[in-house]
Amino acid sequence: MKAGVSAGSAGEPRAFVTTRWSLVLSAAKSGSGEGDAQDALAELCRTYWRPIFLFVCRRGYSTEDAQDLTQDFFVKILERNWLEHADPDRGRFRSLLLTSLQNFLVNAAERTHTRKRGGDVKFVSWDDWMAEAPSQLSVSAQAHDSLPPERLFDLRWAATVVEQALRRLREECEGKDRLRLFYALSRHLTDERDEVSYANLSAALGVAETAVKKQLHTMRQRYRCLLRDEVAHTVENPADVEDEIRYLCMALAAGTE
Repeated sequence: MKAGVSAGSAGEPRAFVTTRWSLVLSAAKSGSGEGDAQDALAELCRTYWRPIFLFVCRRGYSTEDAQDLTQDFFVKILERNWLEHADPDRGRFRSLLLTSLQNFLVNAAERTHTRKRGGDVKFVSWDDWMAEAPSQLSVSAQAHDSLPPERLFDLRWAATVVEQALRRLREECEGKDRLRLFYALSRHLTDERDEVSYANLSAALGVAETAVKKQLHTMRQRYRCLLRDEVAHTVENPADVEDEIRYLCMALAAGTE
């Protein structure tokens, strides 16, 4: 994936003031895990549901056991006392969550499950999760089979973030009756200039090449804003956003070669 994100672009979804992760950390420092902070933590966990599940599967668990463990893990994470251990010095939310998961699996191997899938706390419907459309990104079979669980987690995280940005872009285009334009141009959002056939796009859309170039440029800018916004929710410091995006791109490149 070739992507860059610029700060302060026109049409950026919202300023970096209080993100989900900084809100969680603020609540941890104050000793309160209620209200907006819990909602923010739940939303972050939804983003990481699929990377966590895939990581557990790659650690040798069956699909059903991985479902149980993932469910139990998120129940634990969403309990109030976890906020007290959310130390920003230990890294970004992605890193802290993976460390917590590794510790959880060590403990899980030493005890018998007391919760069954879909027990007293239901965070996600597995039927709904399994019914989701497959990833829009091409993750090679070799990557799934050869990457260690930790790198596979990062790859699935990166894919999830990109997919959420693309979903938001699609919804915006649909709201403006530009869904056809989205499907025609979205596959070229990260292409190099010489990889795009403006003549073919012009013929397919029935508009001039100059108009296609302008529309693609605008869509790329909006996509970068949305991608930056998605990543920003998972870091506390705005200075970390660009580094996290670079890491995202490297993770995707490793899994799509």
